[in-house]
Amino acid sequence: MPPSPPDLPRATLGVLFIATLIVGSLWILRPFLGPGIWAAMLVVSTWPLLLRVQRRLWNRRWLAVTVMTLLLVLLLVLPLTLAVGALVSHIDQIGEGVRALTDWRPPPRPPAWLAGLPFIGPQLTRAWAEAVSMGVGGLVAMLTPYAGNATRWLLTEVGGVGRLLLQFLVTTVLAAVMYAVGERWAAALRRFAWRLGGDQGEAVVELAGQAIRGVALGVGLTALLQALLAGVGLGLAGVPLAGLLTMLMFMLCIAQLGALPVLLPATAWVFWQGHTGWGVFLLVWSLVVTTMDNVVRPVLIRLGADLPLLLIFTGVVGGLLAFGLVGIFIGPVVLAVAYTLLDAWARQGTALPGATPALPPQPPREPPAA
Repeated sequence: MPPSPPDLPRATLGVLFIATLIVGSLWILRPFLGPGIWAAMLVVSTWPLLLRVQRRLWNRRWLAVTVMTLLLVLLLVLPLTLAVGALVSHIDQIGEGVRALTDWRPPPRPPAWLAGLPFIGPQLTRAWAEAVSMGVGGLVAMLTPYAGNATRWLLTEVGGVGRLLLQFLVTTVLAAVMYAVGERWAAALRRFAWRLGGDQGEAVVELAGQAIRGVALGVGLTALLQALLAGVGLGLAGVPLAGLLTMLMFMLCIAQLGALPVLLPATAWVFWQGHTGWGVFLLVWSLVVTTMDNVVRPVLIRLGADLPLLLIFTGVVGGLLAFGLVGIFIGPVVLAVAYTLLDAWARQGTALPGATPALPPQPPREPPAA
């Protein structure tokens, strides 16, 4: 009896139903995707710390989860709240600075060193003369449209800060749940990966965890150390708004821009105020802080994942540009998994002359138990 032809409409409708179910589920979970990714990255990178805390707390998981959740609140929610509070509390000083800037009158002639600058000296001299002839009122009128745009941007960002704070709270709650039942979720993920790719799929899950931990140690911890040390230097030198500038430097270090865009103007301000000793101290301190990542970051990354540094840094920068802050974890993980899969595929191909022959394939085994 000839075999019956495949039921093509039934298979097509089944695939469409599954695709619709997946898209609908992702659409429903869309508000939680960002915080969920952040929570997963934080839990994976700090899981060894959770286990150490649990051993110190008489192997009570709920106590360890409570401690780790409080740490996340201190590291995520509290700094953002303090930064916003510092901005609001110094809003009068910012307004006075803006008013003082509008009352400032430039000298009629530019400094001699400005005209002596190569290439750009004549252009700066002409711009100085135009600014003097236009007067402060003309400059304010010229900058009014930009001020309106800046005001609208500031209002948008204030709303963005509120949304970011809410996302951090949701991230903390999801991370607490993942801390509590992390082993079960990890076992389910390993089973799913084994069903997709066998032992190689399970190895990809392990590699993703190592890449996340390496990026968290190498990028996040280095940025935190740089920002804290730079903030201590600003506080000792008497720079105003040191707490807010520390948060700004942390974000710049996460974005791989470093703390120099904040430290150099702060050092110039200290010199301008006439505090030469503190200015020299802050200049030397800035050099130490900005060069420490060349030593600390590679060591910390190697502790988490034995991957090429160029691959990790490319993933950090590319992921940041493509996905925002969460991309500093997504980018390196995707590149690390792709790199490992390509490397394994190349090694399993035809052996090169003189190369060691490949091992015989292992018999299939049962998926790992939960």
